[in-house]
Amino acid sequence: MSFGTSKVFGGIQEAFILALMLVSVFAVLYINMSIMYKVSIVAIVFSMIFLMTIASQILREQKEARKQQQS
Repeated sequence: MSFGTSKVFGGIQEAFILALMLVSVFAVLYINMSIMYKVSIVAIVFSMIFLMTIASQILREQKEARKQQQS
């Protein structure tokens, strides 16, 4: 299972992202707390997923650059 047409994440990263999404949905819909806490949780989850995506893409590009340099 991967998001999109190209596989950006490994299996563990995808499981972590899905767990973060479930936690954020659970926090927003089912837990009775202030709206500020809910917005904060969603913002933190979004930023973590966004940063993981960027880090994964940068690491992939670095690996490809190393392969090209060695060839």
